[in-house]
Amino acid sequence: MGYMQQTSPYGQNPMGLQHCLYHFTYLWLRNGDNFWFFLTTVGESSVHGYRFFGGRWNHYSIALRDIVSYSCSPNPTPTLY
Repeated sequence: MGYMQQTSPYGQNPMGLQHCLYHFTYLWLRNGDNFWFFLTTVGESSVHGYRFFGGRWNHYSIALRDIVSYSCSPNPTPTLY
């Protein structure tokens, strides 16, 4: 999977992720990890959806406190390689 350089993120307030529901969203985490994520649920303390790894989309959850910034994709499908 390719790396997307962090430029101007769509938002830095994780609760604003509700605008990214059912969109491919690129996430930057506090631990330095970054990846595409298909967002399906935004809860009070975590988000849920699917992350691409191991050659397939896998269910994945992330604590809101671990998200530094994000960018929603205007396209329905990101480039994964």
